[in-house]
Amino acid sequence: MSKKQTLFLSLSFLAVAGIAHSQSSGTPPAAADSTAVANPTYVSIPLEITVDRPAADVWKRIGKFCDIGEWLQIPCTITSGKDGEFGAVRSVAGEVLVGKTELSYTYTQTVKAGRPYNLYHGTLEARPVTATTSKIVYTLVFDNSMLADDAAREKDRAQKTAVFTRAIQNMKTLAEGGTLPPPPARGR
Repeated sequence: MSKKQTLFLSLSFLAVAGIAHSQSSGTPPAAADSTAVANPTYVSIPLEITVDRPAADVWKRIGKFCDIGEWLQIPCTITSGKDGEFGAVRSVAGEVLVGKTELSYTYTQTVKAGRPYNLYHGTLEARPVTATTSKIVYTLVFDNSMLADDAAREKDRAQKTAVFTRAIQNMKTLAEGGTLPPPPARGR
C-alpha cells in the first residue's frame, strides 16, 4: 500500500470514528441561548360547540386564516404569504399555517429569541354532524412547564379556556347570521 493510500485510510478512519463518537454520545448539548424546554408539560384544551348550519357554510363564514380577527375581536393581517396557503403568517402572535383540510386548519406559534418555546399549536375545524348542522371544534396544545408552579399553570389554562370558549361562541353567532357583542375590556 502506498503512503498516500495509507494516509487516506487513516484520515477516513479518524473521520468515521469521530462521527460515531458524536452519534453515540446522545443528543448534542443545547446551545447557550436555546429555547428548548428540558421537561415539557403538554396541555390540551379541546373545545366544541354545535352550530345550526352545514359545515361548509360555517367554514365559509369563519374559516379563513385571518377570520380570527373578527371572532376573537383583535386585529389580524397576513404578514407573509397568502391567506389560506401553507406557510402564511398572521400578525396574531406570528402564527404560521402548517396544515389544512377542506374544513380545518392547524397553526403554530414561532420560536421567539430568548424565550422558552412552548410548542403552541391550534386546530380549528368545522365538522359535519348532519346535512344541516355541524360542530366547531377548536383544540389547543401547548407546553406550560415554564410557568412557576401548578397554580400558575392552572391559571394560564383557565384563561386560555375562557378566551377560546368566547371565541367559539362568537364563531357560532357569526356562522348562524348573528352579530357579536362588543369585545371585553383588555389589559385591566
